[in-house]
Amino acid sequence: MTSTKRSRTPKSSPALVPSRIAVIGAGMAGIACARTLMQAGHEVQVFEKSRGAGGRMSTRRTEFGSFDHGTQYFTVRDPRFKKALDTSPELVKAWRANTIQVQDAAGRVVVAAKPQQHEHWVGAPGMNAIVRHWAAPAALHLETQVMHIEADRLQPQRWQLQTTGPGESTQVHAGFDAVLLALPSTQAHTLLRASRLLPQVQAQLAEVDVAPCWTLMLAFPQAVRGSAFGPHWQAARSAHHRVSWLARETSKPGRESIERWTVQASPDWSLRHLEDDAERVKAKLLRAFTEVTGIRATPPYAEVHRWRYAQTIKPLGQSHVWDASQRLGLCGDWCLGRRVEDAFVSGLELALGVHTALK
Repeated sequence: MTSTKRSRTPKSSPALVPSRIAVIGAGMAGIACARTLMQAGHEVQVFEKSRGAGGRMSTRRTEFGSFDHGTQYFTVRDPRFKKALDTSPELVKAWRANTIQVQDAAGRVVVAAKPQQHEHWVGAPGMNAIVRHWAAPAALHLETQVMHIEADRLQPQRWQLQTTGPGESTQVHAGFDAVLLALPSTQAHTLLRASRLLPQVQAQLAEVDVAPCWTLMLAFPQAVRGSAFGPHWQAARSAHHRVSWLARETSKPGRESIERWTVQASPDWSLRHLEDDAERVKAKLLRAFTEVTGIRATPPYAEVHRWRYAQTIKPLGQSHVWDASQRLGLCGDWCLGRRVEDAFVSGLELALGVHTALK
């Protein structure tokens, strides 16, 4: 007979002064959270299944130059976000792009100017520069996916993590006073369910809606910055039935001079074609790119990337989740919205709440 072993919940200990914390996820929310906790004197370990920190603020490096294939820019409205960015001004540059609105009506593409409501900012030399810099002091476990959270077998009042790494290697990381999930809502829900933890939070996460996004990256080495190639605008919001955003990467400060474009499909189109073959998606998005920009040259470099969890449609409605009795927390842009600032604020406020509870 096969028995199902349930995870034990660590018993609370009023006398315990927790200081060893695991953060799962090294995107903006996770690193903002880890950074704040480390500044408060806690020992923090960060677990990230990818090869580097950044999450959707990642940068794709190619022989033709880099692509910000996830987050395209960010705004700075929250004073706490501005204060944090001011610590590394060399990594943050204003992107004064000539941004327009493209309307696709009756088969015609009409270009109309769109005033920029908030100044656009980017990381330099790539979007991931900020997160990577903030992550540098942390104990960072890359290519390490957390599969299960359970009570520490030697110290039941603490937590341990079961992880898998390169080559399907497995490992247990133990002795954590708190575990914080800085993952997309769907992945956080899956991990909590697998660990049989926080059922009430699982129900909340099931209500969060996050849309996917297919991204197309194109390079035209025959053209360099300043040459008469393509449209006279640098970025566009589009109502094309396939594409919602286009950006000329070379227009961003600190980038390489070879002509490069990032094209992002609309949430609805991405969802309908989520499981399509990558080559088929590439061909369809390349056709849409030509229709919007008028560029008919064949790009020597064309690749697509699928983000399963890209844009929050329905947020949680609160900055973070913290269960003091279990010493488990969650953060992410999906708690508040879809912006980089939302991710930062979520991670920051979770860290502040955790620090207050663990003092």
